[in-house]
Amino acid sequence: MERDGQLELYDRLAARLKEAHARVRTLQVPEGVRVALTRKLLVITAASKHDLADAARRVDRLMTDIDEGRLPEEQAGKRADGSR
Repeated sequence: MERDGQLELYDRLAARLKEAHARVRTLQVPEGVRVALTRKLLVITAASKHDLADAARRVDRLMTDIDEGRLPEEQAGKRADGSR
């Protein structure tokens, strides 16, 4: 039973991450903001290997932030690849 619940959570998280990546790709924001959001998604994806429930909460929180316009700011003087 526990295993079925984990698989269901994994499926939901995978779909939510796919949706989040697609959403970030289509946002009309500066490239630096897009890079920061993509990095956040990659961190959440990596975390999902250790704690599915926490990763699900994190991706939901990130999507809420995007919906409400709370986006990371571009760092002055930094290019999208992180170099100066």
